[in-house]
Amino acid sequence: MRKFVFIILTTALNLSCSDMLEETPKNFISKSNYYLNETEAEAAITGAYSSFDSDYYGIEYYLLVELHADFLIGRGGQAPISFFDQVLDFRGIGYAATSWNRLYQAINRANAVLDNVPGIENISESKKAQILAEAHFLRAMAYFNLVRFWGPVPLKISESSDLTTGSPREPESKVYDLILADAIKAEQDLPESVGGATGRASKWAAKMLLAQVYLTLENWEEAAKKANDVLESGRYTLVSVEKPDDFYKIFAAETHSEDIMSIHHSPNNLSSLPSYLHRPSSFPYNYSSQGFFAWIPDMNSFIGNDWDERDLRKSFNLYTKYVNAAGNTVSLPSDTPVLFKKFITNTAGLRVYSVPVYRYTEAFLIYAEASCMATGAVSDRALESLNKIKRRAYGLDINSSSVIDYLQGMSKEEFRDTVMKERAYEFLIEGRRWWDLKRTHKVKEAIAAVGKSFIDERYFLPIPPEEMNNNPLINQEDQNPGY
Repeated sequence: MRKFVFIILTTALNLSCSDMLEETPKNFISKSNYYLNETEAEAAITGAYSSFDSDYYGIEYYLLVELHADFLIGRGGQAPISFFDQVLDFRGIGYAATSWNRLYQAINRANAVLDNVPGIENISESKKAQILAEAHFLRAMAYFNLVRFWGPVPLKISESSDLTTGSPREPESKVYDLILADAIKAEQDLPESVGGATGRASKWAAKMLLAQVYLTLENWEEAAKKANDVLESGRYTLVSVEKPDDFYKIFAAETHSEDIMSIHHSPNNLSSLPSYLHRPSSFPYNYSSQGFFAWIPDMNSFIGNDWDERDLRKSFNLYTKYVNAAGNTVSLPSDTPVLFKKFITNTAGLRVYSVPVYRYTEAFLIYAEASCMATGAVSDRALESLNKIKRRAYGLDINSSSVIDYLQGMSKEEFRDTVMKERAYEFLIEGRRWWDLKRTHKVKEAIAAVGKSFIDERYFLPIPPEEMNNNPLINQEDQNPGY
């Protein structure tokens, strides 16, 4: 349990030993007797990484990202999140509050490392630099998600024992300044290799984060440069695919050749995503024994008739039939005739081992989009980067021209829309679609395409009531519209 001990450190520090005790107990934890050596620095950064719950920053974060997209519909208590013509209901507000708290918890844990590890003497300088770089990376990631979800947010850059007080909302530009400063520092000091420990950040994960941030800020040149750095690194290759379930070499493998960073699981600590995607079914042929199928595919969207049946990603991501315990093929019931299949928990041996944070695949698509937007034209390399991903999706040789290739002749806008389509197919249920729609200003168009309307109040989440009540520098006038 030592690796989590720093989480309670700030609470312990609020107790005055001089007032309560004349002698400090030997097991009392304080900054002066905790942050002493490399082992304790490693424990602190491990605690910071634990902010990545079993599925990113907890399933509440994940469902808010996914259910704001255009290709799925919430069911049961999550259904109101999919009603884009109204503000979030009390459950949605609760999910938002949980995500806010977890993101700031992640920031506070990173701040604890940044505040205290520099003072440790019994540690090599290289290890200290790596641990601090990891903390910068984790803080940048948390703020990147906060600013995209909430817009202006409080900036907290020092460890605090009270996460709800004393910080005003800062402009998005100032938040992004901190994100970039942190991510650049991480890029400078993170190692090029973390071995098989892809649950920890490497230099290449930092470059992917920077590429993603620059893409969001429409700094096309820098986004293309960072993505190209990853492409040219020589460290990653696309996993080969010949049939749909070959994609499980990515999602049901402990590690693979395009894994830049991911959240890893074990048989005793599985992802909760399958429960949200599947109906419960019987051992040993189940996709999730605990399923309550809260996220239903919207077949009126791009994942319906417009999706080419030859694209192996379609039958990998969606299913209408399954094999039951008796070995018979059974159709899904009429009320849920199609479900998502990418993330599964099959007790016969096939299960989710990793939830991707960054895959090598994305470097190709970021480069394709950003380089085109930077120059205003579709270069041969941008087109080839896009086609490599499409060829892999069809089970073809990624380096050979094919009949399914996209061809030259597209305008800048047409090419970008095409990249967005490939991103949508490639990263289904990977937390990308909502952010892509927002940054390309395509939200209302995409939601209208599935027969819904979208009100402006849904672009941002509400600041949690707890924050409004306890932070003296935020009041109702600071609340996002509609709440």
